Amino acid sequence: MKSLPLHACTPSISSAIINRSYSLLHFTALVALFYYRLSSILLPKPKPSLPYLLVFASEMLLSIIWLFDQAYTWRPVSRTTFPERLPEDEELPGIDVFICTADHKKEPPLEVMNTVLSAMALDYPSDKLSVYLSDDGGASVTLLGMREAWLFARSWLPFCRRFGLKTRCPEVYFSSLEDNSDGPLHSLEYEEEKEKIKGKYELFKERVNKAGENIGSEEATSSKDHSPVIEVMDDEPKDDAGIKQAKMPLLVYVSREKRPSHSHHFKAGALNVLLRVSGIMTNSPYILVLDCDMYCNDPTSARQAMCFHLDPKISPSLAFIQFPQKFRNINKNDIYDGQLRKIFVIRWPGMDGLQGPMLSGTGFYMKREALYGNLSQKDVLHLKQSFGHSNEFIMSVHKIYQYGAIKNTESSSKLQQEAQFLASCTYEKNTLWGEQMGFLYHSVLEDYFTGFILHCKGKTSVFCNPSKPAFLGSSTTNLNDMMVQGTRWNFGLFEVTLSKFCPFIYGLSRMPVLQTMCYGYLALQPLYFLPLWCLATLPQLCLLNGIPIYPQVSSSWFMVFSFIFLASHLKHLEEVLSTGASIQTLLNEQRIWMMKSVTAYAYGSLDAILKCFGMREASFLPTNKVADDEQVALYQMGKLNFQSSTMILTPIITLIILNMVSFIGGVARMFIAGSWDDTFGAGIPITLHIDGKLPCN
Repeated sequence: MKSLPLHACTPSISSAIINRSYSLLHFTALVALFYYRLSSILLPKPKPSLPYLLVFASEMLLSIIWLFDQAYTWRPVSRTTFPERLPEDEELPGIDVFICTADHKKEPPLEVMNTVLSAMALDYPSDKLSVYLSDDGGASVTLLGMREAWLFARSWLPFCRRFGLKTRCPEVYFSSLEDNSDGPLHSLEYEEEKEKIKGKYELFKERVNKAGENIGSEEATSSKDHSPVIEVMDDEPKDDAGIKQAKMPLLVYVSREKRPSHSHHFKAGALNVLLRVSGIMTNSPYILVLDCDMYCNDPTSARQAMCFHLDPKISPSLAFIQFPQKFRNINKNDIYDGQLRKIFVIRWPGMDGLQGPMLSGTGFYMKREALYGNLSQKDVLHLKQSFGHSNEFIMSVHKIYQYGAIKNTESSSKLQQEAQFLASCTYEKNTLWGEQMGFLYHSVLEDYFTGFILHCKGKTSVFCNPSKPAFLGSSTTNLNDMMVQGTRWNFGLFEVTLSKFCPFIYGLSRMPVLQTMCYGYLALQPLYFLPLWCLATLPQLCLLNGIPIYPQVSSSWFMVFSFIFLASHLKHLEEVLSTGASIQTLLNEQRIWMMKSVTAYAYGSLDAILKCFGMREASFLPTNKVADDEQVALYQMGKLNFQSSTMILTPIITLIILNMVSFIGGVARMFIAGSWDDTFGAGIPITLHIDGKLPCN
């Protein structure tokens, strides 16, 4: 008897028709625009001005980026999973959860521990689940927090299972006004147990916060210079036999060795250490990667991911399942575009209809073997040259176990020594770690680059976007953090573009054309700053001085520019409304896109160019997760917080002043000279450009 499918894939036919029709019409209008520009340039008289040529070059670059962007909309799909059709629990494969934290001052330990507890409480067999926390700061407060989390989990996990909690992050559960239990609603037993667990959680919070206060000011260990620390949480309370018998996932604290003289490769290096340490402890065939602030909101996400990984039709080539990044602290207007609607609602479903979405840093279930490459023809010697000289780890590479027996060991000194050896800063020397194995090191965006190489190797991926968010995190809620984050992202993107792995060169012969175009769009995204700076300055100066660079209003060619403007706006509006957002969302996205283009995109591109010439070192600044009451209040009121660095504010303020002066001066010239047709034709398209209504947006 043929078994029922574990998932279903549904093409979005209506969206594809709308998208393709728009692309065809818009492309036709762009061809007409280029014909007009070229014919004007080739005419013997009058000779086009330099501003005219620069504006034309900007329009060409914007149109090229727009063309690559259309690949995302060519074949969007949606997916549905059927977890109830999975095999019995004893037949499910093991999952290792990797959680990364780097700075306990910017990433509060209590928030990190809530993420850890939510991962331990996933609706998955406890003996098939292991949770590893990478603490790149080597902070003793984080280690103490892990020990407290382990003790609290002895009560929390049985409570979650007994009453079928829908929300298994303690902080969110106890602060929620909704009933998050699948069990008998408001039963006396449930309410009594809830109050009991709440008391234990308050004690847990007090201990973690107190540890932070006592140790934070006395922390002697440098985050960039410390020895490796590996600790398996296995202490059991002796006074509660019922709790002692609770089934618990394995919980492991990992702080890799860091020395100033050795490159640590940021998050990619931390993930590779977790990959090796987990390889000798549990060696589960699948791994879940989470940021320290991205807690598990839906405990069934692991079972949903297995609906894809265990499907024999797609499993052989499937590398990872990507869930969208969603955030719990977004206000109703989302003034900073923190939810990244364009990416996770439009682009990733579109890529899912091709070869699959890009790797997005957090919230993905990866097949371990996909990070190891092809091992079929490698002997032990070659494996050691590739993976290093740990015999225990080489044995784990030979076979990806369902779940290792190491969980039942007594944290032997031999295991500790081997784990510390794997976490040492010199282990990767003369190996292929970060080059061909594990998470790759050629960019600070290890997710984007690793996913790109996997797709180049013929691997596929899946985008799973259930109605209930699988994971919820914290978005940036101030202008400065948003720009710093955007600068880092665009630095990483352009870093790959300037390398031998440029998608237009390396990817074109290894991936389908449309998939290559998707990566190509992100490769060119940092270059938005070139046409934006041009169109935010030159047309304004031309308007102020009465130099026409656009056709007159009475000219039929003016309709081409008007159509491009209106068509791009209407398409953006259709995307916003079809995803349930408001017109205010459209305005916010346009505003933030302009601000990022003239600042974050420019600084990221410049940093990548300087690094390419050896004039700058890569850096990675974690986003501050500590809530500031004043900033939060401004954000909730929908007010932009301009308490930012001068490097961010200066370009924005300069362009605003230039545009205001040019517009007022141009309008005054129009009234004085009475040349309505010439000036209006120059001024209106200029205001369209400076408002961000561009063909590619």
